[in-house]
Amino acid sequence: MEPSKIQMLYDSSRALFSQEGLPTFQQIHYLKNLLDKVEALDVGIDEFGLCDSPKSDTTTDSSKGLLCGQGFSEITYVHIHECDDFSMGVFCLPAGKVFPLHDHPGMTVLSKLLYGSAHVKAYDWITLDCTGCQTIGLAGKVVDEVIKAPHEPSILFPRSGGNIHSFTALTPCAILDVLAPPYSDEFGRPSTYYSDIPIPSLNGYAILEEKPMPSDLVVQAAPYLGPSIVTVDDYNFGQIGFDNHV
Repeated sequence: MEPSKIQMLYDSSRALFSQEGLPTFQQIHYLKNLLDKVEALDVGIDEFGLCDSPKSDTTTDSSKGLLCGQGFSEITYVHIHECDDFSMGVFCLPAGKVFPLHDHPGMTVLSKLLYGSAHVKAYDWITLDCTGCQTIGLAGKVVDEVIKAPHEPSILFPRSGGNIHSFTALTPCAILDVLAPPYSDEFGRPSTYYSDIPIPSLNGYAILEEKPMPSDLVVQAAPYLGPSIVTVDDYNFGQIGFDNHV
């Protein structure tokens, strides 16, 4: 039986991010192409589900055993997998909700908008000062646009590509993320939030200042209802040879 799309994404992410040394450009783009093939149904979400569960759980379309893309009232995270090397999950946003400006320290992030539309704003550091209680610095804007599914997956690198970004949902939307390595306070990879102050005399640049996590940011959890993933803990994982695929 051919593996599911999410299984293929897991297998390739595991092979890529558990190897010694940095991944190559070719390997990253092979993973990006796999991500581009994943659709909402492949991760257990029905964008246009009827949301008529008899238990009044409007996030679940009980007739199909899927999450309902139109049924989320708060930002919701669907956890798919996490290990030391990477994590996989889906953020589902109702229309009008904002995931504020935040960073991905020392991380490579591949993201795909599965459905809907969102305004994305992203920066990279030009200079920064981490010596005080709060990080502050000059950043250059990389992205400031509305994206609509289907849309090419994005790749954020630790120091380029828009590592500090925010999302505003214009319609109900969902974003599938692969983060390598995952967030970890223990290993110095916390999620930090920022306010941005545009510089009128420098178009495309802003001062970013660290701020506490917004008190109105609510992220709920929903179960992953997509195809089961066989992980390295379930069988004796053999490294995938990227040379055989790309």
